[in-house]
Amino acid sequence: MDLGIAGRWALVSASSRGLGRACAAALAAEGVNIVLNGRDPEQLAATAKELTQASPGPEIRAVAADLTTAEGRSAFLAACDEPDILITNSAGPQPGALLDTTDDQFDSVFAQHFFAPIDLVRAVVDGMRQRRFGRIVNITSAMVATPHPLMVGSAGARTGLTAVMKGFQRQTVVDNVTINQLMPERIDSGRQQQMAALAAEAHGISVEEARRRQTESIAARRLGDPAEVGAACAFLCSVHASYLSGVGLRLDGGSYPGLL
Repeated sequence: MDLGIAGRWALVSASSRGLGRACAAALAAEGVNIVLNGRDPEQLAATAKELTQASPGPEIRAVAADLTTAEGRSAFLAACDEPDILITNSAGPQPGALLDTTDDQFDSVFAQHFFAPIDLVRAVVDGMRQRRFGRIVNITSAMVATPHPLMVGSAGARTGLTAVMKGFQRQTVVDNVTINQLMPERIDSGRQQQMAALAAEAHGISVEEARRRQTESIAARRLGDPAEVGAACAFLCSVHASYLSGVGLRLDGGSYPGLL
């Protein structure tokens, strides 16, 4: 299927590795010009080179910046005057229970997972509406639908972001600017390796056993491939998804037990 977005420009935050990289790669494969972002300049340069080699047509730019700062966001946004696509993403916060999470820790999580993406959306959405094309995808988490007592920071900030975007998209979709959320769970990325290591330490088991338990908790009995997240993201950014807005798309191997 031709997604109809070749030649468009996409800002993809936290895209030097993991799910952000997978989304950037999927968009580049469709001919979309990409602005990558990350905090590690060497990793970012390596990713830019890999994407250019895999998809030699589109232009790949890279901006090393901390998007929790106004300066970092300004540098990222300055790399593309008229973005058509915005993918917001950030590394998952450390696990923590409510009574163990300090105010400073909550402030840090909300700065990264709530305020930063909202500021990016604010910065690009008016231009998208004027040009009558825009695709905004926020990569959040399955914690939005199934909050976990040890993931209060992730659940709180990302649920808040989802609620804000759900309401806001009712004003933008009339101008062909859609806003959707991807809600991944148990994707085989660095985040899951980190969670397996933490589980192994907490339960006194090997990392291999922790990984096996991760897999057993999934209805599909396997971890998701980051490329599957990228493919879903690319479709949400396509011309074929103009009537799809305000959705939280779960990518969890069929594990969510509810109907809604």
